[in-house]
Amino acid sequence: MKENSLNNIAVSVQDLEKKFGAFTAVNRINFEVKRGEIFGFLGPNGAGKSTTIRMLCGIIPPTSGKGEVGGFDIIKEQYKIKENIGYMSQKFSLYNDLTIEENINFYSGIYKIPQKEKKERLELTIRTAGLEGMESNLTATLAGGWKQRLALGCALIHKPKIIFLDEPTSGVDPITRNNFWNIIKGLAQEGVTVFVTTHYMDEAENCNRMVLIYHGTIIASGSPEEMKTKCMQNEVLEITLDNAQDWLDKIAEIEGVKEAALFGADIHAVVYDSAKSIPQIKEFLQKEGVQGAGIIKISPSLEDVFVSSIENYDAAQPKKN
Repeated sequence: MKENSLNNIAVSVQDLEKKFGAFTAVNRINFEVKRGEIFGFLGPNGAGKSTTIRMLCGIIPPTSGKGEVGGFDIIKEQYKIKENIGYMSQKFSLYNDLTIEENINFYSGIYKIPQKEKKERLELTIRTAGLEGMESNLTATLAGGWKQRLALGCALIHKPKIIFLDEPTSGVDPITRNNFWNIIKGLAQEGVTVFVTTHYMDEAENCNRMVLIYHGTIIASGSPEEMKTKCMQNEVLEITLDNAQDWLDKIAEIEGVKEAALFGADIHAVVYDSAKSIPQIKEFLQKEGVQGAGIIKISPSLEDVFVSSIENYDAAQPKKN
């Protein structure tokens, strides 16, 4: 890969745009990713995450704007980008009718791994995926989480310095997700730049920096801590009561409550002034005969930031609703 010693930037885009007919999927976005960091690209389904990744990986061309990945131009040097990055999509991309070893050998060929290095890369991929002793098993027999780990191993077989992971833990259980993120953090410690999309906000806590994209537009950016402070100007209350779902809309209508959303079995209410809102909410619940409700001020989670940022954007741009 080309080196960019001046600013140590692995990925950069300027006014990147992608239109499909009259529909704007990605709306003139700008961001940079530093070498060796875990960069989160967050947003709800249909926000423009996968389209952006496909442009960065040289799979589809942008409508306008520019960008570089590993020092290569995303418009003029698409093949160079493909040779020098790893890519793992949210859909399992290997061949179920091949064995684990055959899939790995197939990707060795795709990435033109030298013959003398193939055995070493095969063994490394097997270890990365934790599939020792299972090389001859059909890939179709693997559980979802193991398939994802194998797909990641194959995406890393050519030892890329930048890897794109498009919702890599979608559809797998929490334990597998945690194990997968341990692998991702290990890659970053080795200097690999990890560009990951996810809509799991608890996963996003693992990122060094992130942006939030919505309707193709970046509406928030920063480290996890910056997102919770810079992007969250209001306060958050956690309300614990039985049948929270039944009270959500009513609490959202109380004066001083900006918005309310379910968070597990509780309600998180974004308020302008907690000192005023806590007694107001308590008084309302008491009048409604609710006993034993708990209300405390808490630090906002990334999910709170996610919901609040989208609510703010929708309020400012009603035409996008």
